Amino acid sequence: MNIRKAVILAAGLGTRFLPVAKSIPKVMLPVLDTPLIHYAVEEAVASGIEHVILVVSDNQKSIANYFQSSKGLEEVLENRKDSLMLDRIKSIPTPDHISYVYQNKQNGIGDALLCAKDVIGDDPFALIFPDDLIWSNHPIIGSMANLFNTLKCSVMAVREVSDDMVPNLGIVDARLVDNDLYEIHEMVEKPRLVDAPSNLSIVGRYILSPEIFDHIQKIPAGVGGEVQLTDALSSSLATEKIYGYRFSGEHFDAGNPIGLLNASKYAASLRQD
Repeated sequence: MNIRKAVILAAGLGTRFLPVAKSIPKVMLPVLDTPLIHYAVEEAVASGIEHVILVVSDNQKSIANYFQSSKGLEEVLENRKDSLMLDRIKSIPTPDHISYVYQNKQNGIGDALLCAKDVIGDDPFALIFPDDLIWSNHPIIGSMANLFNTLKCSVMAVREVSDDMVPNLGIVDARLVDNDLYEIHEMVEKPRLVDAPSNLSIVGRYILSPEIFDHIQKIPAGVGGEVQLTDALSSSLATEKIYGYRFSGEHFDAGNPIGLLNASKYAASLRQD
């Protein structure tokens, strides 16, 4: 079964980017000159996703504006013969269909995903966190969708991290089964280093079966009093295998100012201009 739908989480408050995040959605902050949300939608489209569902909040109209047609701006650039900027405007990814669903209260990643339940329906789907910015020769979600079609169960992206990062991330206990493929046995959200089962971290790319919604609705609030996706996935391990895919490519945690700066520097190094 082809993965045709992707959920992209964009409703976060972006408190680590205050004061600028007071008026600009975090996912609209630029990596050099291109917003984070652009890269997430671009990866989805390159992976064959036809329907992108953006989870947003009420004050994030700039996100929808970004993906709308801008004929007036294109005409100005054409009249100026500014082909470079015209090409960049036309490079904004355009999936076949975009839906917007609203998370009215910030109550965790699990709660944000639950907002998209009615649009997803009974289909397996991709989940993308724009904060996790990855440059790779092949779109990560596309590779994971292929694995899902082979394995017939959920897949998450993983990577090895340093000890100092472990207490800030979702960490897995997993067994390597084939090259960069792991069978997941346990997941822990933001464990103390002494309690962590490994240094293998979850990265914000998933291919999930729709049964995940049942688990989200059943679990209690977790770390920080929020509904944690990691807890729901841990619950689902009782009835479904989950695999971890150790991807190749350059990864940046752009959910903090230093990570965003480093991503911008890397993006600049790739540009001819």
